[in-house]
Amino acid sequence: MKAEAFLGPEEFHERITRLQQRMQAQDISGFLVTQHVDLYYLTGSMQAGMAFIPADGPATFFVRRSIARAQLESAVQVEPMPSMRVFGAALRQRYPSVFEAADSRRIATEMDVLPAQAYARLAAQLEAEGKHMSLIDGSSLIRQVRMIKSAWEVGRIEAAAQAVAEALHSAVGDLNEGMSELELMARIEYQIRLRGHMGMMRTRSYNMEIMTGMLGAGEAAAEPSAFDGPAGGRGLGTAAPQSVSLRAIRRNEPILIDVGCCIDGYIIDQTRTAVIGSLPDDMAAAYNHSESIIRETERLMVPGTICEALYIRALEQADECGLSAHFMGYGSDQVKFLGHGIGLEVDEWPVLARGFTDPLKAGMVLAVEPKFTFPGRGVVGIENSYLVTENGPRALTKSPEGLIIL
Repeated sequence: MKAEAFLGPEEFHERITRLQQRMQAQDISGFLVTQHVDLYYLTGSMQAGMAFIPADGPATFFVRRSIARAQLESAVQVEPMPSMRVFGAALRQRYPSVFEAADSRRIATEMDVLPAQAYARLAAQLEAEGKHMSLIDGSSLIRQVRMIKSAWEVGRIEAAAQAVAEALHSAVGDLNEGMSELELMARIEYQIRLRGHMGMMRTRSYNMEIMTGMLGAGEAAAEPSAFDGPAGGRGLGTAAPQSVSLRAIRRNEPILIDVGCCIDGYIIDQTRTAVIGSLPDDMAAAYNHSESIIRETERLMVPGTICEALYIRALEQADECGLSAHFMGYGSDQVKFLGHGIGLEVDEWPVLARGFTDPLKAGMVLAVEPKFTFPGRGVVGIENSYLVTENGPRALTKSPEGLIIL
């Protein structure tokens, strides 16, 4: 699959404008963009450096390496990044109306991902340019702007969905009893790489790593891990304590295939459950309940619905079928959400969880993943990704639904 044609500067300027509007509403004078994913989102380039976006006026991408490549890629002005010792002075020279103002000015940055050492150096640079300057947390600003996807972004997610659907269909056709989890995942990864998968899926949360997916069979899939998801997986050892192991896949046990694909930076996230033979009756019933939950979530997934309401309704459904103890994990390892935003990162906003009281809006893309964990036996469930539209959700996932029976 070929990469999408170069995206024109108009979309990046529209993203910057939306960020500036939020800054103006909160009396923030500028935004210092440091994280490479946010840099890509706002400039079109992921070269090393920092971008400064004033509340009003043109942005500048200060690049350390590679300047030549950034000049080819960036939709905003590119300048060489000076030494950190004089970076504050360079900002002052470039944006005198911001840095020479007599009143106090607040500069936002992404404190959710900025290392403490880098924060201290940046804060010192701003303080050196005037005691009235302060560095504040603006991570919610950029995450809110990124919640709403453009048609181009949705197209990239759909391209990833098509790739993973084709890859899964091809790889599952080779699945047989005795094959290891690792071998099945390797076959899936090979097929999605042929179709344009970048080979990585990015996350924002500190110390959270994600592989191409979480694939596990039987009791191995139900083993918990540090990963913030309803299924952990045994993993290949303590250095990789999640997802696939060398365990052989057996008959009459659930095989959870939670895989993603990333094309041009954009991610699809989906889960299907397979079995060689048949599932035990209670696990087959639990799988059917997962589909019932996703159908009800689809019904509620309309603009104006409060995010946490979808999670609360899913909890009610799990309780109604007597599976609360197994929903989204088990015991102390249960996770407290039903779904999450996806895009350039797999853990974007909004989150379908208690405390997320923002309403759904058209343009949001969410992965919804009702799953049931049975310790010592396995995990069953489904996950689809959706675009919220004015007329309700539109499924972006391309793989057919239903239990895969081999």
